[in-house]
Amino acid sequence: VLSAGSDPVADMLVFAEDMGMASKLESISLGQGQGPKAARLIEEAKGKGSWVLLQNCHLAISWMPELERITEQFTPELINNDFRLWLSSMPTPQFPPMLLQNGVKMTNEPPAGLRANMLRSFAKIDDTILSACLQPQAFRQLVFGFCFFHAVILERRKFGPIGWNIPYSFTNEDLVTCRRQLKYFLDDNTEVVPHKVLRYLGANINYGGRVTDAQDKRLISAILRNYVHPDLIEFGPEYKFSDSGL
Repeated sequence: VLSAGSDPVADMLVFAEDMGMASKLESISLGQGQGPKAARLIEEAKGKGSWVLLQNCHLAISWMPELERITEQFTPELINNDFRLWLSSMPTPQFPPMLLQNGVKMTNEPPAGLRANMLRSFAKIDDTILSACLQPQAFRQLVFGFCFFHAVILERRKFGPIGWNIPYSFTNEDLVTCRRQLKYFLDDNTEVVPHKVLRYLGANINYGGRVTDAQDKRLISAILRNYVHPDLIEFGPEYKFSDSGL
């Protein structure tokens, strides 16, 4: 069960890798015309013992009765024991009650609070990732800046129109994209840190691609300017992200 700002796909891929099923996981995002393809994936997976992830079931409400019919016809004796059907959906009254009753339900909510947000971001980053860059010191400091920025813009949603004119569903994938781009640019040129490029990509494309309000676009650019800043690398721990001394 999804909530705004959560994206379980990356966690699902990691879980499949841990369970040795990464090569047997088929994923499809539901929407117009995707129902027959999803039904075909389920039929094939039942025999092969693979996993099927149907994302965003709330976008295919008209196909949910057909999915319910498919699951009603499941016969344990004829299904491989390794087969699993995973569904993700925003809460909606049109979701078939039978699927909820017969399935194991989980919810994936974004953490509450700056500290919890940053801890969750850091939990997905290990020493191998941090040391893989050719400019490890700059990489670590700017990764911290991006994580702090990510936590701040998520927390602003709590304040309604004071935080954002329009609530946006920023996800951890936005942060991962920024981190990957950061590594690419630092590895490509070990003499220069392209702060302007990183800020533009983060504020206007990776995160900004979701932002539609003109004032919100200006705001997200202004916020990111504080967290991806040359002084962060120059002064390190002495750099303050705000006038208050934080």
